[in-house]
Amino acid sequence: MSILTKSNSGSTEPTACMTACATASRKAGENRKTPGKWIASLLSASLVLVFVPRARAWDLDVQGTLKGIEERYNHIQTLEVAFSETYKLQGRLRTEQGQLTLRKPGKMRWQYSAPAGKLFVSDGKFVYFYTPQDNRAEKMKFKETDDMRAPLAFLLGRLQFNQDFREFHARPEEGGIFITAIPKSDKLPYTEVSFLASPDFVIHRLEVKGQDGSLLQFTFQNEKKDPPVQDSAFRFAPPPGVEYVDSSNQQ
Repeated sequence: MSILTKSNSGSTEPTACMTACATASRKAGENRKTPGKWIASLLSASLVLVFVPRARAWDLDVQGTLKGIEERYNHIQTLEVAFSETYKLQGRLRTEQGQLTLRKPGKMRWQYSAPAGKLFVSDGKFVYFYTPQDNRAEKMKFKETDDMRAPLAFLLGRLQFNQDFREFHARPEEGGIFITAIPKSDKLPYTEVSFLASPDFVIHRLEVKGQDGSLLQFTFQNEKKDPPVQDSAFRFAPPPGVEYVDSSNQQ
């Protein structure tokens, strides 16, 4: 069960209750001469009326949920959270985990514990990516990077869903509401961003579908709002002996 909501508050589709009740009414008319079937149809409609509104409680206020998420993350200055990351592409699967630190505006530090030593840092202007297994580090302009972690920066930017996305699909899910946002621009490295938000507007899972068909999924735990974070967390100096590629000056 899902609902489609447009950012410009366009028309909505019939609700599940309306559809179920209409179906039950039609079946009741067909089965008036068979009391057992007629009663069963009414009981089915009653169950829909009792249970569907509760399951759709989040569904009915998608824009309210988006507003609550904006209010929460737009007022946070720093954020720390443990993450698990999975990346799927053409049947291949990669699983990693670590600690994410965010700081407004647009600063990120992905410190990996598995694989140990892997690091992704953004100082708001440049992105640094270090993989000790390859003995290689690279520097890129933040706005030009096609790395799929970039959408996470929106959590500590000026988060305004209706400015960046043109429509939203939503469905109830255990723990809250699962929303898929379709971006207005088709020139981004991703085609959609989905997230699971709990009733207190905390994002617990985030999925990013890439233009190449890839799927990057994050799950978050132990979120800390506004912890003290040193500036040094968002600086990067390549270790001695590491191959260092500076792509930030490329045209």
